[in-house]
Amino acid sequence: MNEDDDGTNDADGANDADGPAASTQYPRSRRVGEALRERDASVAVAESCTGGLVGARLTAVSGASDYFEQGVVAYAYGAKEQRLGVSREALDEHGAVSAPVARQMARGIRDTADATWGVATTGVAGPTGGTAETPVGTVYVGVAYAAPWGTGESFATADRHQFDGDRQTVRELTVDAALDALRDAIADVDR
Repeated sequence: MNEDDDGTNDADGANDADGPAASTQYPRSRRVGEALRERDASVAVAESCTGGLVGARLTAVSGASDYFEQGVVAYAYGAKEQRLGVSREALDEHGAVSAPVARQMARGIRDTADATWGVATTGVAGPTGGTAETPVGTVYVGVAYAAPWGTGESFATADRHQFDGDRQTVRELTVDAALDALRDAIADVDR
C-alpha cells in the first residue's frame, strides 16, 4: 500500500483510530481535520470510484464528527443525477469520468449537505472499463467551497490524475489525491 509523507502506512487499517497508534495513523486525514476544525468548517464527500474510502479515511480519525457531515457513494449515472444534481447533459456530453462531472458532484454534495467543503472522486479504477481517451487509472478529484454569502468567492475545481497500479492502488492513490486537494484548497482560501 502507499505510505504517507511521514512514513506511516495510511491504508492498512490495522490499528483502531482511537488506539495507541492514533497519533501516527492517517496523518493526511488528521491534517485535513485539524484545518477544518480550526476554521469551524465542515466537509461532505461524493464518491464514485473510491466507493466510500474518502469518507472512511476522514472518519477514521477520532473527533471527525466535529467537521464531517456526510458521504454519498454515487456509482451509477442515475445516482449522480438524483443524489448530487449532476446534469444529464454533463453526463451525456462528458461522461462520468470528467472534470465537469467531478465539479458538479463536489458542488452537489457541498450544497445538499450544507457543508463548507465538498469533495468528489470519479474515475476508472480498473482493471476493466478504460478507453483510449480515459484509460484505467484516470481519475478526477473535485473540490467545492462555499464562501460566506454575498462574497462571490465560492468555487469548484477539478483535477485530472493518471495513476498506475491495480484497482486497490488506484483507489488508495485517489483517496490521497482527494485529501491533498482539500488540504491545498483550504490553504489557498486562507491566502
